[in-house]
Amino acid sequence: MASITTADFKNGMGLKIKDKIYTLVEFQHVKPGKGGAFVRYKTRDLKTGRVVENTCNAGSKFESVQLITKEMQYLYNDGVSYIFMDNETYEQIPVPEDMVGDNSKWLRENDTCQLLYADEDLMGVNPPMFIIATVTETVPGAKGDTVQGAYKPATIDTGAQVQVPMYLNEGEQIKIDTRTGEFVARA
Repeated sequence: MASITTADFKNGMGLKIKDKIYTLVEFQHVKPGKGGAFVRYKTRDLKTGRVVENTCNAGSKFESVQLITKEMQYLYNDGVSYIFMDNETYEQIPVPEDMVGDNSKWLRENDTCQLLYADEDLMGVNPPMFIIATVTETVPGAKGDTVQGAYKPATIDTGAQVQVPMYLNEGEQIKIDTRTGEFVARA
C-alpha cells in the first residue's frame, strides 16, 4: 500500500487507519496564528458506516487504499449468500448475507448493483439508487384523506416496509430512494 501525507488528501479517497478501512468524507487544513498547522478530517468506516471526526498534525502519514466500484447484476439468493454476476466476465460471485445487510430489502433479481472493493477485498453492496416497486399491501385510503404530508405504511414487492402517501393503493407502482427508504413519486 502506498503511503500518503495530509497534503495528498482528496474527498472520497480510501485510508487504512489501525487495520480498518475508511473513506475520507471531508477535510480542512488549519493554520492557526500561534502553533503548528493541523488537519481536521472526517472519515466513514466502510464496514459499519460510522462517521468519525479526527485531527492530526499537517504532514502526518497514512496508508492509502484503492477503492474500486464494480457494477454487477444481482441474480438470486441461495439461502446462504447473494449471487452477483460480473457484467464483463460473466463470473458469478457469492456475497455473504451479512455483507449485504439491510440493503437486501431493496434487491430484486436482474437489478444492477454496485459492489465496493478496497484493494481486492469486498467491502459492501449498494443497490440501485432508485427502484420502481409495486405496493403489495397497504390499508386503503379513505375519501377525504388528502391532507398534505399524511403517510401510511405499505409493503412493496421486495418485502420492505415504506411510508407512502394516503392516496396510494395496492397494485400501484412507486419510485423509492434506496439510500433513505423514502417514497419519491408515483411511477
